[in-house]
Amino acid sequence: MPWFGSETMAEAEKFCQQLGKTVPRQEITTIGDRLPCCQFAFESAYLALTSAKSDLADQLDFCYLLPAGKEALNIWQAIFKNNTVTTFKWKIGVLPIAAEIEILQQLIRNLPSGIKLRLDANGGLNMSQARQLLSVTDSFEAIEFIEQPLPPSDLDDMLQLSREYSTLLALDESVASFEQLQQAYKQGWRGVYVIKAAIMGYPSRLMRFCREKSLDVVFSSVFETKVGRQTVLKMAQKLNHPRALGFGVKHWFE
Repeated sequence: MPWFGSETMAEAEKFCQQLGKTVPRQEITTIGDRLPCCQFAFESAYLALTSAKSDLADQLDFCYLLPAGKEALNIWQAIFKNNTVTTFKWKIGVLPIAAEIEILQQLIRNLPSGIKLRLDANGGLNMSQARQLLSVTDSFEAIEFIEQPLPPSDLDDMLQLSREYSTLLALDESVASFEQLQQAYKQGWRGVYVIKAAIMGYPSRLMRFCREKSLDVVFSSVFETKVGRQTVLKMAQKLNHPRALGFGVKHWFE
């Protein structure tokens, strides 16, 4: 996902093609940070060969992605009917904020009691729009958090919003790489971190940092293969965080 900060497919293929028939463990540990997907892939392969196999799909709680706009008002019912759902995520930042607040209020009224809702703006709001939204979400218990309301460059403003409002905020695009994750923590972010592990380099390094800093983490999908997905689910299980994982995306392929 080069637009999100990883190497390109061509760069990954070029790296793989210059390897020999076997890849020693020591060689895996020397893959450069400019190839985070390769770091993840090769260490994942090593970990898969040295650990017991398991199917985690039925053991973990997933958050299910809803489309933007009014379509979410109808789609959630089909997903809820066919899956065990505790949490939905709704894409925002695509319509005027007043229109999205109106849809949000209707969605909250319609969702079954106990269902949590995440709002994901993908950095699409400005400070004024974010405050307008937060003034409403602060009164809704069903809102679990708002993901990346402001652009990644506005981390200081995100920190300010987190102090002004009770609604929990999460970083996503702001922590697209391991380096950015470290920097956000250093700058004082103590909200939720939405992490796309498959593009963040070595799983062991990421796990160690999350444990050492006691991060509030939600692992999120980048539409991995089954191999990558299994690795991330194992990571989530080991961290044992209570939040639903951002892996409820299978219905987008049906």
